Amino acid sequence: MKKILIVEDEDRMRKLVKDYLVKWGYSVVEADDGYKALEVFNKEQPDLIILDVMIPGLDGTEVAHEIKQISTVPIIMLTAKSEEYDELSGFKSGADDYVKKPFSPKILMARIEALFRYVDKFVEIKEDGLIVDSSKHKVYLEGEELLLTPKEFILLNYMMKNKGLVLSREQILAAVWDFDYDGDMRTVDTHIKRVRKKLKGKYIKTIHGYGYKFQEDA
Repeated sequence: MKKILIVEDEDRMRKLVKDYLVKWGYSVVEADDGYKALEVFNKEQPDLIILDVMIPGLDGTEVAHEIKQISTVPIIMLTAKSEEYDELSGFKSGADDYVKKPFSPKILMARIEALFRYVDKFVEIKEDGLIVDSSKHKVYLEGEELLLTPKEFILLNYMMKNKGLVLSREQILAAVWDFDYDGDMRTVDTHIKRVRKKLKGKYIKTIHGYGYKFQEDA
């Protein structure tokens, strides 16, 4: 049974999400502030985190940043905010998905299922010093293990499978996020930038005015 950590300071909202998760067969642990979230995460080692942005103590983006320094656990951010900055800030901190309040619990469940499904379905790919070991969800560059978030892992895997093809932002968004994303298209650029940095600037080339291409390192 997969375990999910809910980090939400509103008791009613936390209970609503918990009830749906339990109904769908998940084990649930909870926290109502940022410091407790880190404590529960370290103790329970959940398979996924649902993390509200506006929580006491450390806010959600700070919690996500701290966790992503040591783990690739998927994080879905919850927020009542709608400004573009907040969403991009959340992705930069390591969030893998974003759900805006108010939301349908069924939509949240669909996002959770989609994220687990994508993380679990890849095969090993090797390319000129770069290895994606899907059985263990690990990535190695020249023998060194890289720490990628689940979304970064999915993005890299998708681009490697389409080596040599120029992929538009729309194509990448549809393939990697697997739903009709209504946020800023620069979400793709943010994730590409993070992956390229971890790859030491290798493999992913920007095709100006169109998108990106994965190619052998020159």
